[in-house]
Amino acid sequence: MDEQLRIILIIIVSVSIFGLLVFVFVKNYIKNKINFLVKENKKNTSK
Repeated sequence: MDEQLRIILIIIVSVSIFGLLVFVFVKNYIKNKINFLVKENKKNTSK
């Protein structure tokens, strides 16, 4: 029982860390993309 519990905990922690990393990368990508689009929009409307 202890071995199964240890494996389950390792899987849960690994998936949580991977999910957190993916979330941070996606959040930064979307933030940069939005900032780029806002700058482009401001540049186009100021002409």
